[in-house]
Amino acid sequence: MLPKFVSLYRPADAAQILNVESFTTDGGHIVEGALRTADPDVWYPIVQGVPSFLSGPMQLDLPEFRARHNLPVRKNGKVRSDATEQAKTNATFSDKWRRFRQYGLQPEHGQFLFSWYCKKLGVPDIDALKRFYAQKKRVLEVGPGSGFNTRFIAQNCPGEVFALDISDAAFTTFENTQDLDNCCVVQADLMETPFKDEMFDFVIADGVLHHTPNTRAAVEALYKKVAPGGQFFFYVYRKMGPVRFFTDEHVRQNFMPLSPEECYAQCEAITDLGRELSRLNATITLEKPIDVLGIPAGTHNVQRLFYYNFLKCFWNEAFDYETNNMVNFDWYHPHNAWQHTDKEVEGWLKELGVENYVFNDANPNGISVLLTKPAG
Repeated sequence: MLPKFVSLYRPADAAQILNVESFTTDGGHIVEGALRTADPDVWYPIVQGVPSFLSGPMQLDLPEFRARHNLPVRKNGKVRSDATEQAKTNATFSDKWRRFRQYGLQPEHGQFLFSWYCKKLGVPDIDALKRFYAQKKRVLEVGPGSGFNTRFIAQNCPGEVFALDISDAAFTTFENTQDLDNCCVVQADLMETPFKDEMFDFVIADGVLHHTPNTRAAVEALYKKVAPGGQFFFYVYRKMGPVRFFTDEHVRQNFMPLSPEECYAQCEAITDLGRELSRLNATITLEKPIDVLGIPAGTHNVQRLFYYNFLKCFWNEAFDYETNNMVNFDWYHPHNAWQHTDKEVEGWLKELGVENYVFNDANPNGISVLLTKPAG
């Protein structure tokens, strides 16, 4: 963590950070340290270069850290009623991002992932995507994963870029962005974002909010952080057709209780199916829609038809086997993985008073929303 960012932190259970103690440094970053408040028992650790603002069951257990630096037992702030539920999802993603530290950073991933971001944000190509970020002054990315997109944003944004993750992905993102002096990573719950309201002119939460206990509440929590006239992008799972929805729930209920290692092993058969269907490279044409199942008429790639309507069996030849399997794991193991309809999301926006928004049609199983907050 670069010390210059400390003055911008506004933790949920403290009025402000009074000072920072630096225990070890590397390249200008505080690698180990503590953020102090007016209450000596309310402090926040800096671990592996990342300040952690977690509380309750997700708060870092740091007895050796405290003993080494002569720190008191931390006072635990107000614990939300859904914190234990969120901790289960947190465990899934902590494991995922400890394993896949280079996801998105490998050249073979870039074309697929950033072309998808272009579709989500409604821009024609990667040059336009760079221009989009070049207009931003202060950005918050929630749920950065490996930090590949955080890095891209920071390289193209003239201002400050903050990445926030509740899981150990925060440490992976720091590893992959620490050479960028306009980038800051924090570990925190997005429902208790340690930043003041209306601080960012762009907030992005791609594939994150449906993994919280309440997607609608998560949208509102981040919307508060957007400055008047600023923009907010989020992508959430779309409620799929009845067969796919049934299959998703059936598989998830069986896979969710498994350990990550066991779930990866169980997902392999699904990944194999996706690979073999993809390698058929076959299409079929349906002259009539199957409305009762939500299947449109037209020409369909067989793997995509199966994927969108019956079972998520992801496969992309640009990824190695383990990464393809991880994408399927990501769908079936998290404790929270809500699906929503376009009408439902539009209702949230109306309740928030948002009038300027677009739904970009990036893919059939997700809802991509780019909104602009009223200027005043």
